[in-house]
Amino acid sequence: MKQEYQFRHELKYRISYAQYIELRNRLRTVMQSDIHTGVDGRYLIRSIYFDNYMDKALYEKRDGVLVREKFRIRYYNDDFSYLTLEKKIKDDDLCMKVDAQISEEECRELLAGRMDWMEEHPSPLVQELYAKMRYQMLRPRVLVSYRREPYIYQAGNVRITFDSDIRTTLFHRDFLEEQVLDVDTAQTPQDMILEVKYDAFLPAIIRRLVQIDTLRQTAFSKYEACRRFG
Repeated sequence: MKQEYQFRHELKYRISYAQYIELRNRLRTVMQSDIHTGVDGRYLIRSIYFDNYMDKALYEKRDGVLVREKFRIRYYNDDFSYLTLEKKIKDDDLCMKVDAQISEEECRELLAGRMDWMEEHPSPLVQELYAKMRYQMLRPRVLVSYRREPYIYQAGNVRITFDSDIRTTLFHRDFLEEQVLDVDTAQTPQDMILEVKYDAFLPAIIRRLVQIDTLRQTAFSKYEACRRFG
């Protein structure tokens, strides 16, 4: 069955730790924690981002290009048994993710620069990345890691996440390692990123709990933050 994709609203806010505690306590009264989280209500996300030798994705973000895309390989809690290739498409405050599962063997082949298997892959997304690695010279650039605390609300397909401990392997170019060597990117200790994602509408109860109108929206990009030094 063909998977349906659609654009969703994506709003980001930089918040303090005190704001996080207040918002989390409010949201827990009506929202449910994601079932995939650990005992602390969080999980670890690692994403291998692709860019070309001219840093196309990076400069499109910095220059405020409204419609842009990024490719990444994502996995959770250092588990290599479930790896997804994702293309994230941004159109101002709207976003859409197209994804395809790949095996650990396929991922290691790709990271090693062996791409022939991708040309005839059953996933159109893998074939698209293959083409763009050929003519746009996309290559793995950096591993972005962070802790995510997610909450869901069925009406409006709302997903609210708190992201913290954003780390980069900018100066360490090996990927898919058992032991990751990375560094913290935070400019202010304990600052967090609040993300609010929803389909056509944001229910009034969630809007009131989050008090979106009192928060300052940001164009924060984890990839950009992890490329800050080069």
